[in-house]
Amino acid sequence: MVKYIGSKRALLPWIMGAIETIHHQEPLRSVADLFSGTARVGHALKKRGFYVISNDLMSYAHVLAQALVEADAGVYSRERLEPILQRLNALPPRAGWFTRAYCEHSRYFQPHNGARIEAIREGLEAEAQGDPLLRAVLLTSLMLAADRVDSTTGIQMAYLKRWARRSYNDLRLEYPPLLPGTGQALQKDALEVARGLEADLFYLDPPYNQHSYLGNYHVWETLTLWDRPQTYGVAHKRVDVQQRKSAFNSRREAGEAMQRLLGAIRARHLVVSFNDEGFFRAGEIEAMLRDWGYVHRLSRPHTRYVGARIGIYNPQGQKVGKISHTENHEFLFVATHSRKVYEAIAQSAGMAAD
Repeated sequence: MVKYIGSKRALLPWIMGAIETIHHQEPLRSVADLFSGTARVGHALKKRGFYVISNDLMSYAHVLAQALVEADAGVYSRERLEPILQRLNALPPRAGWFTRAYCEHSRYFQPHNGARIEAIREGLEAEAQGDPLLRAVLLTSLMLAADRVDSTTGIQMAYLKRWARRSYNDLRLEYPPLLPGTGQALQKDALEVARGLEADLFYLDPPYNQHSYLGNYHVWETLTLWDRPQTYGVAHKRVDVQQRKSAFNSRREAGEAMQRLLGAIRARHLVVSFNDEGFFRAGEIEAMLRDWGYVHRLSRPHTRYVGARIGIYNPQGQKVGKISHTENHEFLFVATHSRKVYEAIAQSAGMAAD
């Protein structure tokens, strides 16, 4: 999966453990993930055997969910994909607007890889032959390949002052980690889609502060849309970063948005991820969840992303600002209408604490 500031890679066993505890008490068939991001959680849920509905408003996130949740590895097999990936890998480099914007004017990738990204991105549309899931699988392979040779700390608000060692490697497409079976990938506003969805459990990992995922991962959005956007600033962000705002990125609007979302969901069980860098205190989230019946809060310390630990530098290589903290606390709220599930979660949390 791509590097991601909100990634649940390190927290995935913890999240899956809570969901497994629920499943053991009241078997689950379907899970809805309304803010899917890189689809890491949805991918893990699908691997476990649940039917997963992944939703996200970002185009790059929708593509990742199409490939990692919706696409069936039995249909898009390695044997079918390898010849296509080999043809795309063999394309001659094609330096153009993407290379200029993201490799020369800014430094997310080295120019030799930028030119390969452009050639492959142009070529994969013809290879997809109008099949949206095949297109998503190929785009996912390209995003994963580009992520392996980038020069960032994991967010695209900035890039490293010196080229990362991995950026010298040659970009190469590989077969992505597709899973057998199907799921569903949606690209809608969570507030609009929630009321119409049915699932046994909803997993929520909403944006938690003023930093938008579009701003943090604008290069992936551009790579997906391939729309030659106007850009601004040293980071060459898409100009629509300034217009495409989520209520969850506004301190003034986030509380109402969260309450509206919780009021729209119809399910027996709910799992909510949040941390102490967000707009809400843990007690505030528990208060929002009181109508769900039984609520249990789990927490654990978590190391912040690498950029927060090494600091931010300006284009002259001078360190800007001070590092405030290197660790935060992650919260997992389990809300359920079942007392049996609540007691099992509380017991498992007590055993983990012991």
